[in-house]
Amino acid sequence: MRDEVRTFVIEQLADMNYDVEDVDDGTTLGPSGVDLESLALADLAVRVEDRYGLKFADDESEKLALMTVGEFTTMVAGRVAPNSDNS
Repeated sequence: MRDEVRTFVIEQLADMNYDVEDVDDGTTLGPSGVDLESLALADLAVRVEDRYGLKFADDESEKLALMTVGEFTTMVAGRVAPNSDNS
């Protein structure tokens, strides 16, 4: 699941016109990394929410900017996985 989420996040960043050539799991989403502004972070969060059926709390947006791509994808995958197969 984590690899799928990571691929989706990278695709969305590229779709949002960010340079993803050097983006890896250690790249931060905010300043000194991908450099997403608050509106872009919100856009990415909404895209992830829509794709994976989860919700981020309003107070999480500042935390997202400090996360690396790896931390973000791990968090999303962790929230999705318990909901994806309850068999």
